[in-house]
Amino acid sequence: MITFYGIPNCDTVKKARDWLAARGVEYVFHDYKKVGADPAVLAGWAEIVGWEKLLNRAGTTFRKLPEEEREGLDGSPNGNERAIALMAAYPSCIKRPVVEVDGRLLVGFKVEEWARALG
Repeated sequence: MITFYGIPNCDTVKKARDWLAARGVEYVFHDYKKVGADPAVLAGWAEIVGWEKLLNRAGTTFRKLPEEEREGLDGSPNGNERAIALMAAYPSCIKRPVVEVDGRLLVGFKVEEWARALG
């Protein structure tokens, strides 16, 4: 089963969902706005792809955070913990979408990568 994590009104999420629908791919949608983001799940993802890939530093939510909230995001173990806590508190800071499929993780919507992973 495919689990698709995102925010419904995000343009990238909409494009990815349309891409899946056009190919008849079924999935379970996890809405960060309604359900939130589990820190344990985020920690597991960070082990797979690294928190640097998960954290959307270019997004409006991240850029609007006070400087003290953005401090400490570095390559240290503490940086990993800070990034996970930040994403759990502000799910809009998670790069979207994130898709779990067959033990793999897709972060962001890249058609070529998705076509290889999802057929």
